Amino acid sequence: MAEERRLLKGAEEGEGGASKEARGPGRRLHGAIAHKLGTAILSGQYAPGDVLSGEVAFAEELEVSRSAYREAIQVLTAKGLVESRPKAGTRVLPRNRWNLLDPEVLAWAFAGEPDVQFVRDLFELRAIVEPAAARLAAQRRTREDIKLMKDALAAMRRHTLATEAGRAADRDFHNAILNSTRNDALQTLSASIGAAVNWTTQFKQRARALPRNPIPDHVRVFDAIAAGDAAAAAEAMGVLVDLALEDTASAMTR
Repeated sequence: MAEERRLLKGAEEGEGGASKEARGPGRRLHGAIAHKLGTAILSGQYAPGDVLSGEVAFAEELEVSRSAYREAIQVLTAKGLVESRPKAGTRVLPRNRWNLLDPEVLAWAFAGEPDVQFVRDLFELRAIVEPAAARLAAQRRTREDIKLMKDALAAMRRHTLATEAGRAADRDFHNAILNSTRNDALQTLSASIGAAVNWTTQFKQRARALPRNPIPDHVRVFDAIAAGDAAAAAEAMGVLVDLALEDTASAMTR
């Protein structure tokens, strides 16, 4: 807690600098507070229906400004985690109100030990969306789409998924597939799918190296999309997601 106070207070004190620099620390401060509260909510430290500490008490506890606390609460409110009412305070909303596909909320969920059922829910979503997206991508991809996927695969091989650069390339690969569908509704899921891929991949490597190399699974998806084979692309993506779930499940039961 003392370290959190030091970091949060240090960020707040940075607001006194030049205008460009002030905006950065200010955003970092309320972002740090939102991260602390969001992680506590996602981990179950605060349950739905619980009332958070008032802004005065919280600001005093972490030695931050009340305005920074209010800005952090606005972030949580926008993501459906809490609601604030006069005299009633700030209450944690039911889980079905949470925007669980928000990339930042996903980050908070994986900041600690993620809920096993939630991880399975993410993979169920991927198993529904991504094979269908791969099918459409095989039918609608352009040369530029193929190049983006190929470049992402090359970066994954070069950096491996044990590095942030490799995981970024993995996100680029899945994002290129969703964009190749030419379906605006599917494309809106790209940030969420990318975040889910990133955090589950990181989670699998917390205690040990990846149990196997998943890049060949991605190559099979790419080859099918490049060949315009919609059925093979959907099947390969389904296998990729299923194997990723098996890898993640083994990490959860280690």
